[in-house]
Amino acid sequence: MNVYLKIARIDHWFKNVFILPGAVLAVYDYPFLLTWQTLWNVLLVVISMCLISSSNYIVNEVADAPYDANHPIKKNRPVPSGDVNLKYATVEWLLLTFTGLAGLAVATTLSRPVFACGFLLWLMGGVYNVEPLRTKDIPYLDVLTESINNPIRLLAGWYAVGMTKLPPISLVLAYWMIGAFFMAVKRFAEYRRINNPEVAACYRNSFASYTEHRLLISIVYYAVAFGILFGMFIMRYRLELILSVPFIAGFIGWYIHMGFMNDSPTQYPERLYKQRGFVLFASMCIIVLLTLLYVDVPLLYRIFTPTIRV
Repeated sequence: MNVYLKIARIDHWFKNVFILPGAVLAVYDYPFLLTWQTLWNVLLVVISMCLISSSNYIVNEVADAPYDANHPIKKNRPVPSGDVNLKYATVEWLLLTFTGLAGLAVATTLSRPVFACGFLLWLMGGVYNVEPLRTKDIPYLDVLTESINNPIRLLAGWYAVGMTKLPPISLVLAYWMIGAFFMAVKRFAEYRRINNPEVAACYRNSFASYTEHRLLISIVYYAVAFGILFGMFIMRYRLELILSVPFIAGFIGWYIHMGFMNDSPTQYPERLYKQRGFVLFASMCIIVLLTLLYVDVPLLYRIFTPTIRV
């Protein structure tokens, strides 16, 4: 059973924490939505999305096995090492998919878009991993189609509390770009870890078109795009959040720094908890953001009053 738990990647479930900001922002907009029923629905959505994520990870493990065999570490995964019976893996995939979508169907009694988010997350797992699409093999598109799971999770949290309107589009796009930033740093770290362009291309087809220089440029692009979009959200919806910019910039800089480490921890996001200093700083950033949602700073509105009026 251990190998089947491994291919479900339960240790990756932490990524579904990105659902919670959507719920928090929805409740911030409409405080009356915060009820025990709302909390139960959010919990149900998180659990269901975790199960759907695991079903996608099984597809990932099986589809990537021939490529993982060329990676210095991933060649030891259960599927490429021959420890997994593919028939049993298929049954596991079906069970997780059905259970995850069934959980979202229950949550749909509150909001139909919640089920749509879960189905889209499941669908993108196929688009990313399975031929003939397999966007994982296409440079830049691999990062963008993987990171689109970020805004999907944001929307799931937003609708889980009963919201019916769309969240701010600037925030949704910023969420996408910060996810792309994380994925691009991961690609950069993997490419440097392999340290052989030919072997890297055998491991991941998109690496045939990547270089360290191109990956670094893409990291900068995604970070800048996130900064601009998040700035648009701040200026329009909550100016106090501008005080979080130094902390967020520090977070981005620290993450890039980790991407340059030997055998960088950014290759394995599920192990980032071992970087205690980084985790402490990330926690402080979250506390700052939450505090600024509820603490008013009127002076900021005088300082940033537009000087040009149409």
